[in-house]
Amino acid sequence: MNGERRSVDLSRFDNSDFSIGAGAVKYTLWYFTNALFFLNPLFPFRTPKPWLLRLFGAKVGKGVVIHPRVNIKFPWKLTIGDHCWIGQAAWLDNIDKLTLEDHVVISQGAMIIIGSHDYKKVDYPTMSKPVVLERGCWVGAGAMVLLGVRMKTHSVLAACSVATTDLEPYMIYRGNPAKPARERVISE
Repeated sequence: MNGERRSVDLSRFDNSDFSIGAGAVKYTLWYFTNALFFLNPLFPFRTPKPWLLRLFGAKVGKGVVIHPRVNIKFPWKLTIGDHCWIGQAAWLDNIDKLTLEDHVVISQGAMIIIGSHDYKKVDYPTMSKPVVLERGCWVGAGAMVLLGVRMKTHSVLAACSVATTDLEPYMIYRGNPAKPARERVISE
């Protein structure tokens, strides 16, 4: 039976049609900038980080807080609105466009994974879809948002949960895959 089924052949993997959206020099400079100023736990200063992201093509609003040990794949595919917070060790694997609207929180160790591979194909091709976190969303600690997901305004993904489909506005989701748990009610 095993001989009747096809198997993955990673020697056929060809990523040549995937564009990172920048030249080799820009990508190399970003690699070291990311390592020195974003991933480095010994660089705790927040103020220069939005400026550095803008320097590499990101659109970054005012009042943005980026903690240490944050990994950002391609800043030129990143838009961050006003007053967003990105917690320690968050991973923004944005091989496609990632948009954080105003007042979005990404907590410690959360991951935004925008790329994957088509496991149904022999050559395991890369695939990606943009992710949007609308105004007021919160991605809890250790949670994961996968490619193509849109977290609608003020939705919450609880800690260690995994979002594989769009989240409705003002709803709290939890689990893997994340399911609606209750409404988010905001008071003064």
